[in-house]
Amino acid sequence: MIRLDNIRLSYGDRTLVHSATGEIRSGELTALVGRNGSGKSTLLRTLASLQPIIEGRILLGERDITTLSPADMARTLAFVTTEKVRISNLSCRDVVALGRAPYTNWIGRLQEQDEQQVMHALAAVGMSDYATKSMDHMSDGECQRIMIARALAQATPIILLDEPTAFLDMPNRYELCSLLRRLAHEEHKCILFSTHELDIALELCDSVALISPPSLHILPTEQMIRSGEIEKLFSSDIISFDATSRSVKIKG
Repeated sequence: MIRLDNIRLSYGDRTLVHSATGEIRSGELTALVGRNGSGKSTLLRTLASLQPIIEGRILLGERDITTLSPADMARTLAFVTTEKVRISNLSCRDVVALGRAPYTNWIGRLQEQDEQQVMHALAAVGMSDYATKSMDHMSDGECQRIMIARALAQATPIILLDEPTAFLDMPNRYELCSLLRRLAHEEHKCILFSTHELDIALELCDSVALISPPSLHILPTEQMIRSGEIEKLFSSDIISFDATSRSVKIKG
């Protein structure tokens, strides 16, 4: 679980989010949505302790984020960034095994339980057959699954993903979000991912965190649709949100 208590996010001199309070629950898939430049990546980086909190408090589980050591953070939260990752000369199994770094001994040797966790992570994302292959000639979707497996191998209760569908075609975007939903429910993870795929998010996610500067709204998906916040954020002279089809449409 992630709990936000009156936090403020800024980018330079610009306040993106002010006095935001809410909860992102375990066992649920939550989509983080908003217009470009609204602060989605800034929020994710703040939650991952990659940049400081300006004001307020963040709890990961029951612990204040400012009290967590780097080792504690590595056992609490995994972060999958938006960059394309293709690690040459390492098998997919070895890439996923990097997620076990917070638990290995001082020389980084995997124990039997680490090996089991790696293979479980590969199986969970449907990539067991790729264990001995390298990422050089794999598709973007396959590579993204390997990076999610690495996050799973890290065995953290919280997983953050920044635009995990950015380089995928539509079928693979839907498939990946379906995978995240299954992992949240079956592995009881707290999974938060930023996305521009509003229709997929509203169909598959349990909750939506919507940034409409300077506000952050976190609601169950059905409540978010009924709240009117999506219409306010995405409706303009050019585009509109259709609540019936749950999609953003171009006018005209």
